[in-house]
Amino acid sequence: MNTIITISREYGAGGTSIGRRVARELGIEIYDRDIIRDTVLKTGLDAGVIEHEEEEISRGDAFLRMITPAAYIDRREAIREIEREVILGFARKGACVLLGRCADIILEEHGIDCFKVFLYGDELHRAARVGEIIDSKDPTAIQKAMRRTDHARRSYYQQFTGRKWGDCANYNLMIDTGLLGYDVSAKVICEAVRGLEEKA
Repeated sequence: MNTIITISREYGAGGTSIGRRVARELGIEIYDRDIIRDTVLKTGLDAGVIEHEEEEISRGDAFLRMITPAAYIDRREAIREIEREVILGFARKGACVLLGRCADIILEEHGIDCFKVFLYGDELHRAARVGEIIDSKDPTAIQKAMRRTDHARRSYYQQFTGRKWGDCANYNLMIDTGLLGYDVSAKVICEAVRGLEEKA
């Protein structure tokens, strides 16, 4: 197995669960929170600071008014550069699954081939999963969490890539995980990758 798989996903679409299934089936590594961990190790910053920076990109002007714009941009870019190097480091080790963090575009910019997947789902299926993640059955809280996280991911992706998050033109495969379920979605990805490697 030589293929690097990048997975972008809507909140609650099962990215982590499906990514783990794919990695297990193909016998390769998966990197998600590990990217933050390695970034923290390289910067000495708390993990919460890294996550905060990514989330706050989506709040734009409100956040920028609270701090010096130059300082914000410098810190944000420094964190982003370290994350980029961490992602490239993982990719250079060989086949793996990389979740989020604009890994698809980072690899593309550095001439590293990858199979780009986007996972999405209808609100009903995603809400059920998000409720489990945030440990809540409150529809309002669940909807708020979905909107906030998807908005943050969309803004982060567009901010650093100049492309539209979730646009089919940016991916090799898009899967409705609410319709297919996690097991079938993982199998579709694995079969697609195997098919590509057989053609190579």
